[in-house]
Amino acid sequence: MRTTREQGRAGAGRRPTVREATFDLLRELGMTTVFGNPGSTELPFLSGFPEDFSYVLGLHEGAVVGMADGYAQGRGRPALVNLHTAPGLGNASAAIMTAYLNRTPLVIVAGQQDRRHLAAEPFLAGRLTEMAQPYVKWSSQPVRAEDVPAAIARAYHLAAQPPAGPAFVAVPQDDWEAVAGEVPRHRVVHRARPDERELERAARALEAARSPAIVAGAGVDRSGAWEDTVRLAEKLTAAAWADPFASRAGFPQDHPLFRGHLSPAQAALAEELSGHDVVLVLGAPVFRYYRYLPGPVVAEGTELLHVTDDPEEAARAPVGVSLVGDVALAVRHLLGSVRPSGRPAPQPPPAPPAPRAAEPLPVDYALYAVGRALPEEAVVVEETPSSKPLLHRYIRVRRPGGFYSAASGGLGFGVSAAVGLSIADPERPVVCVVGDGSLAYGLQALWSAGRYARRVVFVVLNNRQYRVLRLLARRDGLGGGLPGTGLEGLDPEGAARSLGCPAETVRGAGELEEALGRALASGGPRLLNVLVDPESPRDMWG
Repeated sequence: MRTTREQGRAGAGRRPTVREATFDLLRELGMTTVFGNPGSTELPFLSGFPEDFSYVLGLHEGAVVGMADGYAQGRGRPALVNLHTAPGLGNASAAIMTAYLNRTPLVIVAGQQDRRHLAAEPFLAGRLTEMAQPYVKWSSQPVRAEDVPAAIARAYHLAAQPPAGPAFVAVPQDDWEAVAGEVPRHRVVHRARPDERELERAARALEAARSPAIVAGAGVDRSGAWEDTVRLAEKLTAAAWADPFASRAGFPQDHPLFRGHLSPAQAALAEELSGHDVVLVLGAPVFRYYRYLPGPVVAEGTELLHVTDDPEEAARAPVGVSLVGDVALAVRHLLGSVRPSGRPAPQPPPAPPAPRAAEPLPVDYALYAVGRALPEEAVVVEETPSSKPLLHRYIRVRRPGGFYSAASGGLGFGVSAAVGLSIADPERPVVCVVGDGSLAYGLQALWSAGRYARRVVFVVLNNRQYRVLRLLARRDGLGGGLPGTGLEGLDPEGAARSLGCPAETVRGAGELEEALGRALASGGPRLLNVLVDPESPRDMWG
């Protein structure tokens, strides 16, 4: 079995095959963990799988990409995904869209039918490069078999280049045994500093501000600017906000300067920022809304400064000045340039009152109990649409890399990403808070959790319905009689056990706190099916 470059190229000076050259390249790139669900067109790549590689099996391609998404975000570098031709790529498409919007670097390789009869469109052939678009940064099926390793190298660098995202390569199954061409081996440094003159202008505006604010988005955490952003806010005595629908936390949510999450509606958000004369948006769009409530983007008299690593995000910002470049480099420049404000620190917002335990169990109390039980270093993964504002109220993220959510709003990310995050850092506890409806979209990942994950706990808020739809209908005055929103009869505990993930059902407040303690202490994967009041929460965001 070939496990090293020397073994892979054993023989009297012969040139390596595409397969051998690809595995050598993957070793150099640090991508020796493969997330996949195998099929016939992938067998030539997987047969005789090297002993120094790991294969993480998912039972559905959506779960495969979701696990790779969590793993890549947890490690901060590209992850490798192997999919099965057109059907597998189709199954994975929603998860690929989520990874694209999450800015997650993935190299996705899918098997294609044998190149020698592709013109006849044989069974399992597909228009793979077109299928992968538009939610990949680059999509290619190399014209020549010998160019496959070079295409994978290019996909790696493009996936890692800010704004990061998936890149796709289709490989006909007979290409793996062809003789490889030359593989470019080079290092790419992606960090680009925003214009320094504009940064200096921003520094002077922040210094002169009467009441500055910082909106810290997912790009703060991705770029490693968490601690520097805290120091910048402290130096400016600036209020710190989280942007709407942030897929990662960019600021410690127990800090005295933290003011909460902005509303996902235009008029409401502008009102929340109206007390600030200069607003610095870091690593987030300006702005991402949900409900259409027209109004100004920011109030009259508020100057908006925007730093993003995404040129498209800068181009579509409707107001202010957008600087394109590395968020962390921009924050460090500003931190070194601005003078301390001398303003007194504002009073921190009051802590939310503890909710009351009751029967049936209210959602707010369940989230309050989770927040109290969380270890300081825990990672929180969220996929509970109707309860998201309550989660942000009672579960505070305190450390970098401490929160993940799907930027797309698509379901199925939470459970899968939690497994990938656990594989990326087995010693850091992961708590995934997921609705019963959301769980059904990522259920297959529980099988992988039972085999590959360690300290991961799935807290299912089971209200036996798509609660978010009923709340939205009520908010918009659409009346009752809404079909397709009841989920009676789902058995998350039984489903988890059938897939090899230990589970139990929790019915009351006292039970919940004890179950959380057991789950977090177990050192392995565990699902808690928490039966909550089907009439809570009773209102809805934005």
